[in-house]
Amino acid sequence: MKNTQVKTNQLLNETPCEHNQKKLEDKKKKSCKKPPQPGASQGNCPFEGAMVALGPITDVAHLVHGSVACTRNPWENRGSLSSGSELHRIGFSTDLSDNDVIFSGEKKLYQAILNIAQRYNPAAIFVYATCVTALIGDDTNSICKAAAKKIDIPVVYINSPGFLGSKNLGNRIGGEALLEYAIGTAEPEVTTPFDINIIGEYNVAGDLWNVLPLLNRLGIRVLSKITGDARYQEICYAHRAKLNVVICSNVSLGIAQTMKERYGIPYIEESFYGVENMNRCLRNIAATLSESLGDRITSPSLQERTEWLIAEETAALDKALAFYRSQLKGKRIILYSGGVKSWSIILAARDLGMEVVATSDRKSTEEEKAKIKDLLGQDGIVLSKGSPNVLLKVLNDTKADMLVAGASNQYTALKARIPFLDVNHERHHAYASYAGMLKMAQELYKALYSPVWEQVRKPAPWND
Repeated sequence: MKNTQVKTNQLLNETPCEHNQKKLEDKKKKSCKKPPQPGASQGNCPFEGAMVALGPITDVAHLVHGSVACTRNPWENRGSLSSGSELHRIGFSTDLSDNDVIFSGEKKLYQAILNIAQRYNPAAIFVYATCVTALIGDDTNSICKAAAKKIDIPVVYINSPGFLGSKNLGNRIGGEALLEYAIGTAEPEVTTPFDINIIGEYNVAGDLWNVLPLLNRLGIRVLSKITGDARYQEICYAHRAKLNVVICSNVSLGIAQTMKERYGIPYIEESFYGVENMNRCLRNIAATLSESLGDRITSPSLQERTEWLIAEETAALDKALAFYRSQLKGKRIILYSGGVKSWSIILAARDLGMEVVATSDRKSTEEEKAKIKDLLGQDGIVLSKGSPNVLLKVLNDTKADMLVAGASNQYTALKARIPFLDVNHERHHAYASYAGMLKMAQELYKALYSPVWEQVRKPAPWND
């Protein structure tokens, strides 16, 4: 994929973004994400964003054309689990030297692709450009095409050098590469009226595995997962699904919109976190599929079966959560995450009787930001930036009982001497669906009632 300025602007100005909808009436478009300002921190680079979006494809070899340091940066920083191949966990790099920078790294890249194909026989090889190779002018795309003819394996060029912009832009470049090189290039053996794709779910800590059994019980088949626990081949026939379910709108809405335009596949935006969100997600999937089918295929109807499943799961969950709700009720938490978690975990906390007094609106669409404000109410605090000093001040002002955030913020919680729970991509527990709701309650309880907090809050012996 060639990233010209026009193409980059298109990725930054996606029409499905919520705040663009109002602008379309008077034919004005507002950029979804402003281009980076020189010297400003952008929260990681497009290369890392592309690796995050595509890395969970399990049977693909992900080859970084650049220095080995670039490979190390995004490697294994997202706990996306696989039910099959573990090839995606191997870090491949051309490891350019000073001589390669001077005389070009094209020969080394070509040889690296051939060696990977011979040793690992991957379903495909994704080659990621970096700042160095883009700046020295390596014709990476031509090398990928030549190597693909030689090895008879798809070699996909991901043009995402770090200087292009933000991590979010890299996520979109990754999605655009799938649309250009993969989706629509193969056909499934069979199709059913109940085939769906799940887009923007990365199976962090096995989240997706909490959801798939529920869909299976309803007779709904996940044709393609984009990209958590995915295989390259299933992404190639994603265009045959009857519905796209978008989980992370800020990253994946463009994929769903393009597939709607090209293949006529409708899409809905959902979340798997919390009882209320999961119930609504199942109902919306069933309603959308039933509407497209006229609900004439099965008896009882898909919607009826969905209501039975929801009733059964929520009844069992209520019993399992009774103790934890009694212990967590009234506890105040600060949530500092991004994207879909910024608002969906608010609802999950409410399911447990907890109160979110502050959250962030990072990496959120305009619709999600409006939803956050509505859920928090007038007294809720919305954080656009969460430096340690800001978080410590909010923790002190709100008298919060706990900080729920990413692993990098755990030290802030320790400074404040309050419990901490990791909900970002470094975590080791699945929090999606009903089973994940129970696991989240258990982890919140363990963190809040750990005996260590009583000890660390005591005055030091020399100050007693």
